[in-house]
Amino acid sequence: MVVTTVSVHVKPEHINDFIAATIKNHEASINEPGNRRFDVLQSCDDPAAFLLYEAYDTEEAAAAHKKTTHYEQWRSVVANWMEIPRKGTPYKAIRP
Repeated sequence: MVVTTVSVHVKPEHINDFIAATIKNHEASINEPGNRRFDVLQSCDDPAAFLLYEAYDTEEAAAAHKKTTHYEQWRSVVANWMEIPRKGTPYKAIRP
């Protein structure tokens, strides 16, 4: 299993827009072949801080996600709403 966390800090005036766009991306992503999880988390301490937790069966499935229309649309739509550039960190799952 391959996991990527994506840290996002959104401009305060775009928090609700970001949530709506990310939920749309989430709904499509969870139906992709090889997707195990796609969680959208918002910080309790800073409502403009988000963490996306993406888990795929294989590197290929994770790479395919980045080529989907819904991901490309999401990336384009949210780009100007970022306070700072988003940061993805890949992980290798030990368990489960």
